[in-house]
Amino acid sequence: MSLILGILDSGGAAAGAAGTYESISTVTVGAGGSSTITFSSIPSTYTHLQLRGITRSTRVITQTAFRVRFNSDSGSNYSYHGLYGDGSSAQADAGASTTYIQLPRFSGESATAGIFGAGVIDILDYANTNKNKTLRALAGVDRNGGGDIWLNSGAWYNTNAITSITLTEASTGDFAQYSQWALYGIKGS
Repeated sequence: MSLILGILDSGGAAAGAAGTYESISTVTVGAGGSSTITFSSIPSTYTHLQLRGITRSTRVITQTAFRVRFNSDSGSNYSYHGLYGDGSSAQADAGASTTYIQLPRFSGESATAGIFGAGVIDILDYANTNKNKTLRALAGVDRNGGGDIWLNSGAWYNTNAITSITLTEASTGDFAQYSQWALYGIKGS
């Protein structure tokens, strides 16, 4: 099952003050889970975009990564870097010429029931057609005293304006029921 959410520009929305956040859309995963979450028909009227989410995977593992693609581009046009810490050790992760941007890890099915990871993803200058697109992400999960935090960055080597965003689980799982992602537009610089 996939969730696809079309976002229509009403043309009559108030233009908020510089630096303000405007809710564009929110997706909450229902019973049975979802293999993807897609935000489509994103208006080009903002300076930046922000995704805020709480997520859990149906994959039988304690934690798993998620991935993002823009405009349904599945070519090798992405790269990413990540830093991870759990309070006692640190690791790094990277990928070049990938078909996605790897996002921070969130809880999997083997994590304690009801434990979700939380994250914020900023997509900078998403409508600017004079440069490639970049994002930064910060996420973490607390497992009742244990857990970890992730800081990721990524690039999409394409100057097209971003009109759709697709999130997927990095392996064989789906977004679990009650996972929720909200897309915001940011006005101003």
